[in-house]
Amino acid sequence: MSTKPSPLAVPITVARWWKNRRRIESVHVTLSEYEGHNLINVRVYATGTDGIDRPTTKGISMGIAKLPALTKALVLAEARARELGLIEDEAKP
Repeated sequence: MSTKPSPLAVPITVARWWKNRRRIESVHVTLSEYEGHNLINVRVYATGTDGIDRPTTKGISMGIAKLPALTKALVLAEARARELGLIEDEAKP
């Protein structure tokens, strides 16, 4: 029998990048906790005039147990997009 992992004490930002060239929205990937459940969040943040990023309702949050399925789906989506020529292969050094 496995034990349930402890809830995260503080959110952990894994990655973030600008959503567009205007640099007023960014995408944040975080690990967090809500009501005792560990979550993976991929969310759009809006940068205010004060320079502070604030989360919007745009995004997805799911139980951390779904992370392997999400990862697999994103890897498949990237491979298919490359096959279709939608994104270029990364430059080789």
